[in-house]
Amino acid sequence: MSSPYRSLQQAEAVARRALLSVDDYDVRLDLASDDRTFGSVTTVRFTSRGGPTFLDLKPVRVNEIRFDGRALDPDLLDHGRLPLDTVEGPHELVVDAVMPFRNDGEGLHRSVDPADGRHYVYGMSFMEAAPTVFACFDQPDLKAPYTFHVRAPEDWTVIGNAPGTNPEPGVWELERTQPLSTYFVTLVAGPYHLIRDEHDGIPLGLSARASIAGALEADADELFTMTKACFDEFHRLFGIRYPFGDYHQAFVPEFNAGAMENPGCVTFRDPLVFTSRVTRGMRIQRATTVAHEMAHQWFGNIVTPQWWDDLWLNESFAEYMGNRVTADVTEYDDAWTHNAYARRQWGLVADQRPSTHPVAGNGAVDAGAALQDFDGISYAKGSSILKQLNAALGDEVFFAGAIDHFTRHRFGNATMHDLFASWERAGAGDLSSFTSSWLRTAGPDTITLDRTAGVVRRTPPAGHPADRSHTFRVARALPEGKWEVAPLTVTGPETPYDAGEAAVVLDPYEDTWGLVQPDATTVAALKTLLPRTEDTLLRAGVWNNVRSAFHNASIDPADVIDLVEAGLPVEDSDDALFYTMPWVLSKVVPVTRDPDEALARVHRATLAKARDAAPGTPLQLAAFQAAVASAGSPDDLRGWLVGTQLPAGVEVDLDLRWRLLVRLAVLGETDRAELQAELDAEPTARSRVEHTRAVASLPDAEAKAWAWERFTGQVDVPNYELEAAGLGMWRGGQEELLQPYVERYFADVPGTAQVRSGWVLADSAMWFFPLPFETSDTLERARTLIADDTFDLAMRRRVVDLADELERRLAIRAAYPA
Repeated sequence: MSSPYRSLQQAEAVARRALLSVDDYDVRLDLASDDRTFGSVTTVRFTSRGGPTFLDLKPVRVNEIRFDGRALDPDLLDHGRLPLDTVEGPHELVVDAVMPFRNDGEGLHRSVDPADGRHYVYGMSFMEAAPTVFACFDQPDLKAPYTFHVRAPEDWTVIGNAPGTNPEPGVWELERTQPLSTYFVTLVAGPYHLIRDEHDGIPLGLSARASIAGALEADADELFTMTKACFDEFHRLFGIRYPFGDYHQAFVPEFNAGAMENPGCVTFRDPLVFTSRVTRGMRIQRATTVAHEMAHQWFGNIVTPQWWDDLWLNESFAEYMGNRVTADVTEYDDAWTHNAYARRQWGLVADQRPSTHPVAGNGAVDAGAALQDFDGISYAKGSSILKQLNAALGDEVFFAGAIDHFTRHRFGNATMHDLFASWERAGAGDLSSFTSSWLRTAGPDTITLDRTAGVVRRTPPAGHPADRSHTFRVARALPEGKWEVAPLTVTGPETPYDAGEAAVVLDPYEDTWGLVQPDATTVAALKTLLPRTEDTLLRAGVWNNVRSAFHNASIDPADVIDLVEAGLPVEDSDDALFYTMPWVLSKVVPVTRDPDEALARVHRATLAKARDAAPGTPLQLAAFQAAVASAGSPDDLRGWLVGTQLPAGVEVDLDLRWRLLVRLAVLGETDRAELQAELDAEPTARSRVEHTRAVASLPDAEAKAWAWERFTGQVDVPNYELEAAGLGMWRGGQEELLQPYVERYFADVPGTAQVRSGWVLADSAMWFFPLPFETSDTLERARTLIADDTFDLAMRRRVVDLADELERRLAIRAAYPA
């Protein structure tokens, strides 16, 4: 079963772009008349070279369509497309339609804050969602200016891509924008709490729901300080000023991505407004996200990729520049260490999946398929490769090429070839070999130490031959327990390297993009070396080596648990705990020879760390979060819940309270009545999501049926609650209850294409996949579904990756049997 709408094919986009140019859009929205739908009247003026084409439109119903003054039959609309016969010259199309408010984070998303009952709206026009807001030619290379007129409840504020005025209660008039792709168009409307500032002539703004206004006020100075510093640095590096008027950062509810770079009004997921204590790593994540979206104002907004096969021109650059600028000009100078823990494995694992794709020219035949390529390859791998390119070219050439690119294609569209031509004009020389090897070829080279042969081996990925040179640093252990770091260049299948008997960590500083793993000698030595390693970034490199080895069944899970126990007592980065411990608990512990004992060991180590860490520090918080997630004693959890036996400095706020309740639910030591009482006592948006997670985690048949109703769409819930239901449902130790849902997953997942679309369609297929059932039967069922030609392509992509994960877990069990 597939979506009722047809995804735009690249060939169709090319043909439509050759036929049309869009002059402007005038959009009138009525958000005040209904809480399920809204009125949308779009006037689009365009010029045609003459011939048949189509407009994109996905309404609840159509009131009227007028093309060059004459009425068109609304019944012509077919699978979201309105056919148009055009003659050469200018045209005007007016579409009066009723559109749906959505609750899946796309289109115009409307949510109700459970804390106060207030309604909030925001627009997410990305990847085929724009036609559920306004009639349009929905593709990135048909840019045009927009003018919005909005009617809204009188207590609402409306913010969009251009500055606006409020000439009378409930009426908002927004200025004409610069030329924008359809997917950049947004509107943020509701009784949001606003904070305003200004920097270097740019009006700045922040907004969030009224119920978290206090938290936004508390974070405003940090957010504005980062924004100002980043603007100064981007202006210095690019020499081109931000051209989109106001710069508003709106923190909105139930947002799918981390953020969206809409010119003039960037939207962020509002959990990034911290209502509970968070780790330093979470603050770095927010800082790099802020800088990432600001980088998009140049890479993506001033110049936009012509088609989605060059999405890396957006995301790889924003990822690289976001990390670089955060590290260089904000208080978070350890952003690259955070990146090592938070993003490296995301990219490396994606690059080893059957679904891997090149960074550039990713084969996005249609927009729906392209959405699945917003992954660790387009972000983390692309960023790493750009970091290498910058090191090779130097800042002068690198940024001169970027400036030439922005100048030549200002407010237009471009391709990878356009950018590389700009670099070559700036003095980079011929980059065709680099492009072919690093950007056009999928998969990572495997780089291993063959101690016996005295060489470092480079093996290209199967099915993706490449001849890539790697220059990186190698950390070699000295007899006194220190590390000696030296560069190594690998240019062929074998490069001489005499390691002797010393522990060796290849590429710990992530100078290249490759799959590196520690050999057995190094793993054994790390159990004594890791506690003595003071270099935080080197420790991050060690853990990435270990994680890559585990992913490829090349390290005994027991050794990983040993390394956790060895490294935690001296670890001083909360990122190491925040990102490594969930991986250990979800992937490593279940495949050890004695999972209960492994879990107990991790719990003892994390709890000891929480007790030994400086009270009240982010490091202590990260350690205690891991201790809660690994706890097996209901008595301890109950004691912590009421504030007894807590490590000094730990306070149970809303976040920790729900972590404790979810863990009690997993253990079957609470019930729905208690969980409902907790929700009623503090009915915040966060509480509602965590309540869903806790209920789905309960080890009883009613709870699993309750979660499954949300998966099938029998009960419609917002996207965050759907995710929580899926992730809460599949818990280890509940196999007897969950066994019937393995078969039901493969029977029911195709039908979800009738109740969802876009991001959440594929995501929900991932959230509800029966991954804990690590059996050949589950794997065979997955392969059978993958082979079904009628299975939705976006969901198939996720199931392909999950089947690969399942196969790898089975390989680990086979390599290290109980």
